[in-house]
Amino acid sequence: MTQVADLPKIDLTTFFLSISSAAFMGLGVIPASDGESPKVDLLLAKQNIDLLELMFEKTKGNRSPEEDRLIEQLLFQTRMKFVETQRIAHHQ
Repeated sequence: MTQVADLPKIDLTTFFLSISSAAFMGLGVIPASDGESPKVDLLLAKQNIDLLELMFEKTKGNRSPEEDRLIEQLLFQTRMKFVETQRIAHHQ
């Protein structure tokens, strides 16, 4: 069991990474926290990508250059993987 003291401090970078992890979980890239094999849930992925986009807009002008690069990279990666996963799902 994870102890409160073991949890990382929440800052903007950690928050962005947490949201993107949930998106990648929905894209079937990483397994769920319960250890089950990865499952694709495009609705979960889209919801978290939308949340990243919302945070991108709402934090504009208040991010460090590193945070800017991180959220832009995460948005690019999650969007590209979403399109790829969606295309594969429609061809099955």
